[in-house]
Amino acid sequence: MLKRLRVTRFKAWRSLDMRLGRVTGLFGENSSGKSSVLQFLLLLKQTKNATDRGLVLDFGGPNEMVNLGQYQDIVHQGNPQSNIDWLLDWSLNQTLKINDPMGSVDDVLMAGRRLQSSAEVGLEGDYLSTKWLTYRFSDTDFSIHQTDSSGSFDLTSQGAHPLTFIPNSGWGALPGPVKTHLFPDQARTHYQNTSFLSRFEAEYEALMDRVFYLGPLREFPHREYRWSGASPADVGPRGERSVDAILAATARHLRMRPEARSRRRSFQAVISYWLQEIGLIDSFTMREIAPGSSLYQARVKKNHDGPETTLTDVGFGVSQVLPVLVLLHYVPRGSIVLLEQPEIHLHPSVQSGLADVMLAVARRREVQIIVESHSEHLLRRLQRRAAEGSVRWSELKLYFVSNDDGETKLNDLKLNRWGQIENWPDHFFGDEMGEIAAIGKASLQRRIDSE
Repeated sequence: MLKRLRVTRFKAWRSLDMRLGRVTGLFGENSSGKSSVLQFLLLLKQTKNATDRGLVLDFGGPNEMVNLGQYQDIVHQGNPQSNIDWLLDWSLNQTLKINDPMGSVDDVLMAGRRLQSSAEVGLEGDYLSTKWLTYRFSDTDFSIHQTDSSGSFDLTSQGAHPLTFIPNSGWGALPGPVKTHLFPDQARTHYQNTSFLSRFEAEYEALMDRVFYLGPLREFPHREYRWSGASPADVGPRGERSVDAILAATARHLRMRPEARSRRRSFQAVISYWLQEIGLIDSFTMREIAPGSSLYQARVKKNHDGPETTLTDVGFGVSQVLPVLVLLHYVPRGSIVLLEQPEIHLHPSVQSGLADVMLAVARRREVQIIVESHSEHLLRRLQRRAAEGSVRWSELKLYFVSNDDGETKLNDLKLNRWGQIENWPDHFFGDEMGEIAAIGKASLQRRIDSE
């Protein structure tokens, strides 16, 4: 689970330092910088996934998770002389033990369940380079950083459990980091006691593998779907693989032993339950058109006694919320899900229900959710559940992002244990009282004018 994200000089953010909860909500004006928070995490995931180890950052292209152009497009105010640096702080799924590289096989040097990764990138002439990389574990920093203008790097350790790295003879200068999270291979061949560094890199990559994203624009529903038996990793940034995910999860459920299967609801039953719970439809199921055809239809009932129809013949909202529900229940336990404006095309009551889905998934499946939204109804439901005590207020982190005179700021919305926001910003969701007063004033004026 991500605990903290700190970034400087990325896009609209001169400085961002954000603590994250089990459910983190980002609210605010258009073009204020909310989406940039999600984009930064996707940039790191995309970079980790890149097959080209020579890339410092993978800015992406039209068909990738995020397409950010080039360095001048992402650095604050487009200043190519500025560097971007960041810190990720996260908790591990299980205790990580690092044995003493110079001791016996059972000598544990340090152990813990918290890890930090930090790095800085910037241009050197026309080329982007990683200036330094640090992993912090058990109050100890393990860093590779540039020592002088010649481009050589040094490996250091300091803190509670410092190590003196013992060099092998006959090796030359140490090159810099690979991408923004890997020590160079030479760090393990130049020194006798650095093999444990790969454990930190593996934990970072595991963190990135747990990040999943669903964008604001979702694919239109189809009258029929072809499934080849694939099991996608997620539903795709537009929800285009949602049906594949549903059918893959259904197949896994059918392969379970009968006694185990009887104790668990099918994936389709879970999705149907939530579609009914948030007030969209009564039932949902995937049905093969003909045995062995590999062609499926999403069949739904709007009302209990109503006719069964296809997904294309009901309201647009069902197909828009379906990828959200599928993603939240399909990803592995302990995942980090980034949702960008999941409320688009949804009725206000459904937007409120979506907040309940998020809270239930976060609690039961230990999924961390970071949602960027404009929905007052979603926010109000989160507040209500905190007031009712069905969710611990400490598990929610809510922020209002503002942009004043070109300066993007993160405002921590202070939610108390009664569900109240103690520092509600002006015009958070527009001037509601002002609109009511203006309606009353206009109505009165029209009555006066008509007399």
